[in-house]
Amino acid sequence: MPRFLIVLDVDSTLIENEVIEMLADAAGSHDEVRDITERAMAGELDFAESLHARVATLEGLPESCFADASARVQVTAGVPEMIAGVHRADGLIAVVSGGFHEILDPLARELGLDHWRANRLQVEDGHLTGRVEGPIVDADAKAAALVDWAANAGIPRSQTIAVGDGANDLQMMRAAGLSVAFDAKPRVRTAADVSLSTRDLASVLALAGLRG
Repeated sequence: MPRFLIVLDVDSTLIENEVIEMLADAAGSHDEVRDITERAMAGELDFAESLHARVATLEGLPESCFADASARVQVTAGVPEMIAGVHRADGLIAVVSGGFHEILDPLARELGLDHWRANRLQVEDGHLTGRVEGPIVDADAKAAALVDWAANAGIPRSQTIAVGDGANDLQMMRAAGLSVAFDAKPRVRTAADVSLSTRDLASVLALAGLRG
């Protein structure tokens, strides 16, 4: 049985990028989307509302935008070391994202993550419709993912760690045994048990009592 579970946010945590902004670059809506993203991460806007507003600006983009964005993704320093260390210690590592499966799926498989969950963009006739398909992965869904994954693996909630940077991660962080703010917004740093300012995720291993 796995000993513990670490769940991370994706955009600006597992990776250095905000995927919605990379897609917006292609759509010519970067400034508008970045403003909405910043307001949502600071807790000024409801996440679901902000997601719909940002995705609407992507209407008409060709499906090839996913591959273009994937090629630009930069994994945060220390991620391979963190994943290897967790697996050596019989732990599970997962991510849950307000971003998109189309970008996350190949990345998660490449990194060897145990679980992942994200939103899905609707595509018709090879182009984005500007809508999200299926349930929204918001703050509630992030917390539920952590609880579900821990329960299914028989891991006590006290043996879970949540790592995030924005307001959308706060409920997931409250649900975990240990909450970690990673180069986070002030509101998140205040709420977290531990705050990390250096952008190196290998440092999470020490919080789990592990060595890199």
